[in-house]
Amino acid sequence: MSESSAHDVSHALLAHAAALASEVEASAVFVYADALSGDELPGGLAERMLAVVRSDEQEKEAQERGLRTIRVPSQLLTRMGQVKVAVLIALARGLLRPGDRIVCLAGIANSGNLDMLLVTDVGKEFEVFLAPSAGEAIVPYLHPEVLSRVLEIAVALGSEGREGKPVGTLFVVGDTEKVLPLTHQMILNPFHGYREEERNILDHRLEETVKELATVDGAFIIRGDGVIHSAGTYLKTSAFPEEGLPPGLGARHQAAAGISFVTDCIAVAVSQSTGTVTVFRNGKIVTALEKPPSAGAPR
Repeated sequence: MSESSAHDVSHALLAHAAALASEVEASAVFVYADALSGDELPGGLAERMLAVVRSDEQEKEAQERGLRTIRVPSQLLTRMGQVKVAVLIALARGLLRPGDRIVCLAGIANSGNLDMLLVTDVGKEFEVFLAPSAGEAIVPYLHPEVLSRVLEIAVALGSEGREGKPVGTLFVVGDTEKVLPLTHQMILNPFHGYREEERNILDHRLEETVKELATVDGAFIIRGDGVIHSAGTYLKTSAFPEEGLPPGLGARHQAAAGISFVTDCIAVAVSQSTGTVTVFRNGKIVTALEKPPSAGAPR
């Protein structure tokens, strides 16, 4: 498709999105910001729209246009991966509720164009991530930006590995008071003795350290505000939900399911064999973000 034709498709999708959202009574329209030009948005779209941004620059530009934003990992994702991670973070921020219907516009990452429109209801795939009742926190004490940052690092590890080699790892986020008694260290804790502000996963200076430690067996235990308690940590729980896991998932995913089943945490597992990032809550898979195809391959 030529650049002009792709732009025409993007413009047409944006033009119809507001009318479609009104017709299907959608709560919001998700649009990836890298596909937005400086043109004026079609009438009625801005009021429902959530601009999905990957960078400070995109966030600033969208907010200057008066748009609400959702910050998602900067790594490339498949089209469905784009939708899944945006919905997950919107839920964590309380921007979506059980039963909400949303319209999503997505395209090839960083292409600057839209080519897919999806209408979906929240509450099926993501039901185990939702608060049990109105007004309650989805995951107690878990900051949405921490979840976004953990997903960003997990997706990067799943896509790129470490120094060209596949990496599998596990992040356990939130409810550390209940999680920690169910753990013991496999190695000396590399984060022990550092001040909390020096070991917060939101500090981008820690990214290379976290990626390097991901090559060590064991899990990262992370507080809901982003402070990393430990790495190389073994999970001792043997609890497991009755329905079990899909075939092909190994010990790391079983540990993720088990710890999220008996505590109020979220567990994010990176598969060494496939690069898929799987998110667990209440012992169940909330969603899986597949490793995107290599550059130039169809998505």
